Amino acid sequence: MNVGLRKAKGFLALAISATLSLPLAAEPPSPAVVAARRAIFDPAISSVLFHNMDELFETRVVGHAAAPWQLPRTDAPMNFSYSYGGATKPASEILDGNYTNALLIIKDGKIVTEIYRNGTDAQSRFISWSMSKSLTGTLVGLAVSEGRIKSLDDGIVTYLPELRRTGYEGVTIRQILEMRSGVDYDERYDWKNPSVASINHEEALVQNRVRFADVARTLKRKHAPGSTFDYKTIDTAVLGWLVERVTGMSASAYMSSRIWERLGTERDAFYIMDGPPGIGREFTGGGFNATLRDYGRFGQMMLQDGVGNGQRILPAGWVRQATAPVGGQEGETGGYGYQWWTVQNSDAYFALGLCGQFIYVDPITRTVIVKLSYVPLEKGDAMKETLSFMAAASAWRP
Repeated sequence: MNVGLRKAKGFLALAISATLSLPLAAEPPSPAVVAARRAIFDPAISSVLFHNMDELFETRVVGHAAAPWQLPRTDAPMNFSYSYGGATKPASEILDGNYTNALLIIKDGKIVTEIYRNGTDAQSRFISWSMSKSLTGTLVGLAVSEGRIKSLDDGIVTYLPELRRTGYEGVTIRQILEMRSGVDYDERYDWKNPSVASINHEEALVQNRVRFADVARTLKRKHAPGSTFDYKTIDTAVLGWLVERVTGMSASAYMSSRIWERLGTERDAFYIMDGPPGIGREFTGGGFNATLRDYGRFGQMMLQDGVGNGQRILPAGWVRQATAPVGGQEGETGGYGYQWWTVQNSDAYFALGLCGQFIYVDPITRTVIVKLSYVPLEKGDAMKETLSFMAAASAWRP
């Protein structure tokens, strides 16, 4: 093992354990499981692993509805094209050319395209990676509407006093939703030159030695709260911890009772955990898994201002608030709201996960697109091609 990584891991584990009252670990995962978890982003196998995460991790169920929300169908061939890299490509190019496992397009509440590949089908449950952040932000909105959180402008330490005397002291819940906490957490996954984020991934998710959110207790300040956008998974993990604290429920139980059951989902979802039962927590920053159509139902609810399956599920106005770019600021790559990305010069917005996971919502064209993928980490340009496809698919009128 790299000496720097070993020393850094040891320091992190000691720093976290010194602040905890919870046990850190039970029986460790087997060497074979650890090796498989480390290889999860290998493009040779990720096309399979990404829809079989319950074979590799401890999980917690998010229960489905008693009766599904039936989405009508008007299936149509994808007879449109999109432009990328100076070329015009047929829509079907997005499948093999952009590492697609499954694709769903909903227009005006009707499914027009539903494609499964690489051994997947309507029962397969796919890892969302950082699309989970958008779901966690939504749970925060629900907790506010129920009076469990008095205001987004409350300091996070009001609810999580364990974060006093850390970089999170003086940071509001709103600033965390906006990824503007200012804490020092380098979201960089370079295993040869480990950052706090890569060490935390290894220790919490691969080895299950620590809880992912607890590294927040060790972090210092890098920027003044609210001053700088700095995307980091630890912020969302803190939001998940907040939801647990104010509801007295696990993130899975709160998601199930407030959204997943009411949404008319057709199959149980699940979170991967950062440890075994009685110790582990849901990985709320990236561990949610669900079927293609159930992700589509969530997107359709967002499109309908929080109304789905014939009932109001989210508080009125939350979707508009959560999907507006902070300060109205958008660059070439768009902007960021409350754990949602926005599209420049458009009302469209999207949940985005590592390796090409998308829930894309365009209120103007009444379109929801879900793309679940296995894009290799080094293919950084794949997102631009996907967004070009999304824009063309949104404009398409089958």
